[in-house]
Amino acid sequence: MQQITHINTRPRFLNEEITYPDSDGEPMAENTKQFEIISMLHGGIDSLYNDRDDVFVAGDLFWYPVEGNNKLRLAPDVMVVFGRPRGHRGSYMQWKEEDIAPQVVIEVLSPSNRPAEMMDKLDFYDTYGVEEYLMYDPETLALKIWRRTGGYLRLAHEEERPHSVHMNLSFHTEDGELVITRHDGRRFETFRQLFSRAEMQHHALVLEQERAEQEKQRAEQEKQRAEQEKQRAERLAAQLRAAGIVPDDGDAAHTKNG
Repeated sequence: MQQITHINTRPRFLNEEITYPDSDGEPMAENTKQFEIISMLHGGIDSLYNDRDDVFVAGDLFWYPVEGNNKLRLAPDVMVVFGRPRGHRGSYMQWKEEDIAPQVVIEVLSPSNRPAEMMDKLDFYDTYGVEEYLMYDPETLALKIWRRTGGYLRLAHEEERPHSVHMNLSFHTEDGELVITRHDGRRFETFRQLFSRAEMQHHALVLEQERAEQEKQRAEQEKQRAEQEKQRAERLAAQLRAAGIVPDDGDAAHTKNG
């Protein structure tokens, strides 16, 4: 993870051309577990607001809160910005986004994270307006949440299951895995879980199509049998009429001379 440079002052010459790098060259995650959780969080939250165009969700994207200072930056594992449009960005430059800071940030700890680094991140998020900060440790399964209260981010002591006020999500662990539940009761899924469910749904659809085709074939066979029976009855009636026997409606036959 990148080192945080926490400088509040701007460069002396603001007219100079300043570049804001999109990447620090560091990997998004240090191990597969961390990557899986970050991907699940990003994909799940992005899907949660799929019907809204005013929620921007990003993962491992540089956030520059102050114009003119390209050293003052941080790339949360996941950040959520309400009031900003979806779309691709190389970085989140706050002064170009109506000066709206991410309301929610999430960090998934890796083995290399040190307490001092995480304290610096908390200070950064506190200073630059984050409303809700979630930090999850895959090793200890501990989830901590800070919420802005009285102008500062303060650690929330959840009496019940930890939850995000801004996103209406609840969190708990189950069989050593982080479980994230939406307000409608549905759970976030990893790509593997999504693929597995899609495969099962596809298999069920194929079976349903096969059953429908079988039913269609049976119906066609029944139709053919009914048509054959009708034709046989018509032939028999024609033979009876040719023999001078006229069948009545009660299937009892009588001759024309009665």
